[in-house]
Amino acid sequence: MDTTTRSRGLPIRRLLLVGAAAAGIALMAGGTVLGGNGGRIQDVRAATAKYHDVDVAKADGFGEFYVCTDENSGKGAMGQHFANGDRVGDPALDELNPEVLVYQPLRGGGYRLVGVEYVVLADAWDAIHANPPVLFGDHELTRMPADNRYGLPEFYQLHAWVWHPNPRGLFDDWSSKVSCLGNGDPA
Repeated sequence: MDTTTRSRGLPIRRLLLVGAAAAGIALMAGGTVLGGNGGRIQDVRAATAKYHDVDVAKADGFGEFYVCTDENSGKGAMGQHFANGDRVGDPALDELNPEVLVYQPLRGGGYRLVGVEYVVLADAWDAIHANPPVLFGDHELTRMPADNRYGLPEFYQLHAWVWHPNPRGLFDDWSSKVSCLGNGDPA
């Protein structure tokens, strides 16, 4: 096909570029490519946008938890977690109020918000629910055993990479695009 052929006065090449740009914007905005969770993801972004400033997160009760979580086998990292202890201790889950904010350390200092994590202690959840927790329609939280490196009792968790594209998937624990800059705790 001749890319100089015109359609409604625009070159086909320009139409292809506009279409590709629109598809890219839809992907970044959380469109249907996110399995129907696009609207929810946009809502989570809106609810957590203020936490791009880590000082605001700290003022709202989030504190640095553990060390930056890294991994050795090529999966990437989880990043530095900032947890809100009151939310973690509460057996309720709310997509718009995550228990943990996930940051990537930056060279020269500081952090960049890359995602959120939902965490609920298993004993608290199981005491009032017959089934494991589910968020974003069909994403069951993973049950983590008590003998975890964080020193926590058994808990359920789900990461959501709402601020940074993750080639491993929106809800994967690890992102190959996140690094602890060599200062993390490898799995």
